[in-house]
Amino acid sequence: MFEIRVICDPTDTDRVVAALDSTFTTGTVGVYPTRDGKRNRLYATADHRPEPGPWPTPDEAYASSPSIVREIGWTAQTAADKPFGEDLDREYWLRKAALLDRIALRDEEDGALGDAAEVATEAARRLIEWDRDGEGDYHGAPYWPEHPAATADPRGYVRQEYAHWAKNN
Repeated sequence: MFEIRVICDPTDTDRVVAALDSTFTTGTVGVYPTRDGKRNRLYATADHRPEPGPWPTPDEAYASSPSIVREIGWTAQTAADKPFGEDLDREYWLRKAALLDRIALRDEEDGALGDAAEVATEAARRLIEWDRDGEGDYHGAPYWPEHPAATADPRGYVRQEYAHWAKNN
């Protein structure tokens, strides 16, 4: 356990408190004005977050997912229905990345040679980038998009996010 003291502009207080809460296990953050009243002093008792557990397995993540053929149809139709120049939403990028991960897993299982794993990894990186940019409403537990484990295993991040999405939709 350790203590953290931060001095910041009042406009940054909420963002700093949120960052402390997401990085450490903290108690209540005390907020006090500095002597000149121009900035805030933040005090928190904190502890390191425990190491997160493993990624969900493919079986756990995709247990209730539609068939691969159905997901291909959904992603193609969703992309086709978007007006030109309009961005696709997070659900599209998540489901596309999960679909490509499932195809790559099947190829790996069958011993097929090809670029399915590379394509799945690139789609996973696209989802991580989407979530890092704040455009998505990611679950982020135990790994958030900026976590080194998400960079090291992008397809694991997709499985984590898909498992959460599938339970809640």
